[in-house]
Amino acid sequence: MSEKKTRKEYSNGEVTIVWQPHLCSHAANCAKGLSSVFRPKQRPWIDATGAPTADIIATVETCPSGALSYFLNEEGKDAKSCVSTSEQPTKVVDIKMLANGPILITGDFAITDNEGNQLEKKEKVALCRCGASQNKPFCDGAHNKIGFEG
Repeated sequence: MSEKKTRKEYSNGEVTIVWQPHLCSHAANCAKGLSSVFRPKQRPWIDATGAPTADIIATVETCPSGALSYFLNEEGKDAKSCVSTSEQPTKVVDIKMLANGPILITGDFAITDNEGNQLEKKEKVALCRCGASQNKPFCDGAHNKIGFEG
C-alpha cells in the first residue's frame, strides 16, 4: 500500500471538496458527471467555482471509492469523517463486485490489516480485485490497464 496519504481541499466559499488521491479508483464519475469542476488534464484539476454547490455535492456523492468527499463550510464538518453531509453512517454494509473492476464497500466499517492494525475507518471504499494495484488493498484503476476480466 502506498505510504503517501495526500489530502487536498478546494473551496468555492460554500462547499469544500476534499480529494484523497491514494483512495482514487479512477472510475471518472466526477469528470464524466461535472467536467466544469473535475478536469483531469488541468492543474489544479478541481475548480470548485466551476458549478453550483448543489451540482458539486451531487457529483461528489457518486464517487465510488470515497476519494472525493466534501463539507459545507458554514457547518464546519470534518470531511475525514464523512463522505457527504446527506449520508449518515449506518450499520448496514453493502459490498458490490463491479464487473471487470474493484469491490465497492459502503456503510459503516473499518479496514484492518493482517496484524490487527486499523488502516481506515471509512464509509465508502474501492478495494483491488485484480491484484495489480500499486496501492493495495485499495483500487488504483490498474484493472483498466491490464484488461482485467472478472
